[in-house]
Amino acid sequence: MTDVAFIGLGNMGGPMAANLAKAGVSVRAFDLSADARERAAAAGCRPAAAIAEAVEGAEAVVSMLPAGKHVRSVYMDAGGVFDLAPAGALFIDCSTVDVESARVVAGAAAERGFAMVDAPVSGGVAAASGASLTFMVGGPDDAFARAEQVLQHMGKVVIHAGGPGTGQAAKICNNMLLGVSMIGTAEAFNLAQKLGLDPQVFFDISSKASGQCWSMTSYCPVPGPVPASPANRDYEPGFAVAMMLKDLRLAQEAAAQAGASTPLGAEASALYALFDAAGGGSKDFSGIIKMLAGEWSKD
Repeated sequence: MTDVAFIGLGNMGGPMAANLAKAGVSVRAFDLSADARERAAAAGCRPAAAIAEAVEGAEAVVSMLPAGKHVRSVYMDAGGVFDLAPAGALFIDCSTVDVESARVVAGAAAERGFAMVDAPVSGGVAAASGASLTFMVGGPDDAFARAEQVLQHMGKVVIHAGGPGTGQAAKICNNMLLGVSMIGTAEAFNLAQKLGLDPQVFFDISSKASGQCWSMTSYCPVPGPVPASPANRDYEPGFAVAMMLKDLRLAQEAAAQAGASTPLGAEASALYALFDAAGGGSKDFSGIIKMLAGEWSKD
């Protein structure tokens, strides 16, 4: 596809749109923020002053929006994408939203004869900038095949999760697991230090033993063992606490609706809510180790 509209140019959407343009795709980019549109223009996109201008003649529309209500509004409201996009356009929503919203919007798209996928991402801002995101895609087989041609320019892994909404399901389940494992890893490091173990020594042991996990070996919450981890940058994100909390709350809403028991997910959500309320919302989620150790100060 050579003509793509991109709606939502925030911390994730901006670099994603830039990578499409870098790959030779003609990108018409829209955001409510004039500054975001200017950054997109500097990255090779064509800024659009309105959604109508962005989607006119587009072969595909990619969106990266804050929440389900925004996705519903952008696509389904009068004068929204459904009313403005040309026949045959493909819709790719990369936002992280509730499963119900993803399925409602996908159903409305199908009723109008459009193909649509939900394609939330994993990897954070660094992966968005480096075109190394992982996309979890929900939607029909033919829509996935078309979407993959666009998503491959923004990520290194594109996985078809199943029908509409399964991309969102995969994302919130994955991030619930990530949130839980980070808390466990942080508690283990805190206890190790209280017991007299040097953090590097504990890392050297646990990263080669049964405690090994991504939160340990790729995103270690203490400074030193993994130089690229946010712990070495005073927990600057990365993946912010506020975003982790959003995903954990989505997981808890989905668990309640599905009748699934997720006690550790619920506890993780409560702990990140405490960290957020204490002023940690803009820090990387691995910074929860400071709160658990009683060392957190927003000053």
